[in-house]
Amino acid sequence: MSIIKMILKWNGKEYELESSEGDTVSDLKKLIENLTEVKCERQKLLNLKHKGKTPEDDCTLGQLKLKPNFKLMMMGSLEEDIAEANTAPTNLPDVVNDLDIEEEEVAIENQEVYLAKVEKRIKDYKINMLSELRPDKKLLVLDIDYTLFDHRTTAQSGAELMRPFLHEFLSAAYEYYDIVIWSATGMKWIEEKMKLLGVTTHPSYKIAFYLDSSAMISVHIPKYGVVDVKPLGVIWGKFEQFSSKNTIMFDDIRRNFIMNPKNGLRIRPFREAHLNREKDKELLYLSKYLKDLAENCNDFTTVNHKHWEKYKPKNRR
Repeated sequence: MSIIKMILKWNGKEYELESSEGDTVSDLKKLIENLTEVKCERQKLLNLKHKGKTPEDDCTLGQLKLKPNFKLMMMGSLEEDIAEANTAPTNLPDVVNDLDIEEEEVAIENQEVYLAKVEKRIKDYKINMLSELRPDKKLLVLDIDYTLFDHRTTAQSGAELMRPFLHEFLSAAYEYYDIVIWSATGMKWIEEKMKLLGVTTHPSYKIAFYLDSSAMISVHIPKYGVVDVKPLGVIWGKFEQFSSKNTIMFDDIRRNFIMNPKNGLRIRPFREAHLNREKDKELLYLSKYLKDLAENCNDFTTVNHKHWEKYKPKNRR
């Protein structure tokens, strides 16, 4: 029987897999358990499909008709991580999952060395347009992981890990904004996650384009070292209709908009989806904020987005 080669993506790492067409999904899960130590019953193979549905464990890999070097995306937790989570203290304050860099601590957005890097990205980075930009629209740039999607929690479907009100939020934002997704991962995984969440085919809105990690730049901050960030200047350099005056970025990591501190809003991270799915209303409230900005503000840099919950437009219509 033919050998099937696959690449498994899990927890930020990639693993090369080799199976035969006669192996079952159950056999594949056992192979993955040997490589990752994630138990078979904990594994959720997100993009493994048979006739549009999740295959049963006795389904053979030959039936799935996988392409060579098929990239398989898995969610699942190690037993020790689950045990630690189950014994963790409750009622802890919100903790930033990465460097929490205040914009006043470092002013690097005008340093020539980094502006030169932005210019290089403008010149070299190729954007695949998914839909046409619309005249007179603002720009909304969105992160994925922990912003729209809990990418670490184990679940049976992507819908269980999707942030509440996601489609309502994107539908409302689309009235005023062209929407861009920018993730610090590879393009393949952005596309897979957007399909998983139903964003790609939703009838009420469209995504203009995706940006991946290769559109980011590295900057050096004495206190923190070298970090990768998302400079909005890459978009502004390619599309002159957008600028600091009409662009806002949502990300759960503040350092990602350190090159554009007046255009970034740090969203509260969406974690532990099963516990928080019923009470998280962040996107619902942010929909109103985006509408207020679009209708009442001619320059987004004049607003302190850290205090978005207290924003009261002077010219509310």
